[in-house]
Amino acid sequence: MTTDTSAVTVSVATEGQDTLQKFIFDNAAVRGQFIDVSHTWQEVVSRHAYPLAVKKVLGEMVAAAALLSANLKFNGSIIMQIHGDGPVRLMVVECDSELRLRATAKLDPDAVIVDGATVPQLLNATGKGRFIITLDPADKVPGQQPYQGIVPLDGDDMATVIENYMLRSEQLDTRLWLATDDSTSRGLLLQKLPHHGGKAEATPVSEEDALETWNRAVMLASTLKEEEILATDIDTLMQRLFWEETIRVFDPLHPSFHCTCTREKVGNMLKMLGEEEVNSTLEEIGHVGVNCDFCGQHYDFDKVDCAQLFVTNAPAEVLIPPASSIN
Repeated sequence: MTTDTSAVTVSVATEGQDTLQKFIFDNAAVRGQFIDVSHTWQEVVSRHAYPLAVKKVLGEMVAAAALLSANLKFNGSIIMQIHGDGPVRLMVVECDSELRLRATAKLDPDAVIVDGATVPQLLNATGKGRFIITLDPADKVPGQQPYQGIVPLDGDDMATVIENYMLRSEQLDTRLWLATDDSTSRGLLLQKLPHHGGKAEATPVSEEDALETWNRAVMLASTLKEEEILATDIDTLMQRLFWEETIRVFDPLHPSFHCTCTREKVGNMLKMLGEEEVNSTLEEIGHVGVNCDFCGQHYDFDKVDCAQLFVTNAPAEVLIPPASSIN
């Protein structure tokens, strides 16, 4: 359900909830989303001791993953990954169709990461970094592979990396403004929709007028500074930027932290490692312990548990290995 306004009106978020607020410019094919995933982000950082520069990039990925997921019309998860060749080897954020998020990063244990390090310095030191988005349907049939788009890691910050990906993969003009610190993660997405007339617009509008509105919206949003995004709630930002525009505002959505790790999934991962490797660990220390990379949950398998894993030879499928350590 939408609300027509001559000025901007937004719903106030319930205290303690994260908020994603969709809106569309009434007379042009331009849509947008504000997001505040600060509570989710605090859940992530409470489980990991990442350097400041790593937290900035990962927090921006969390906001961006929810923004992109909210635009998808499918039942499943979007998995955003960076495979790096610098001091950060891997960053992963997963967001399902209910906007439930989890995130993790893997660092070179010997790396020294300075505050203010950029995306290229962290993840693209020799130009071999890759940015990957995977769409994993929840209802896929056996043998169906998730859709995956892989591009070079092109950009000095996460907003630019994602904008370049969207332009290559969807040919849609997309702009993002992202900001993260230890406790806050917020962002804004604007997207210029194809000019087809009809459903995208409340009233007919020329392509020139649509382009003018797009350029004006981007110009207004580009006045935002990171400090302003971090210090200002969604309602105030929306009023401040677009108070002269006629937009339609949708009911807010509420992202949240949620880890999908289970004992069954960890067992499948151990089966993928193979009986020989699992038995080797059992002989050495008498059990196999696995920690989830995303939430820190510990799973312990004794000799009986491990023997049961290999009773059948059924194939195991795990899209993202949840183990940060096996001992």
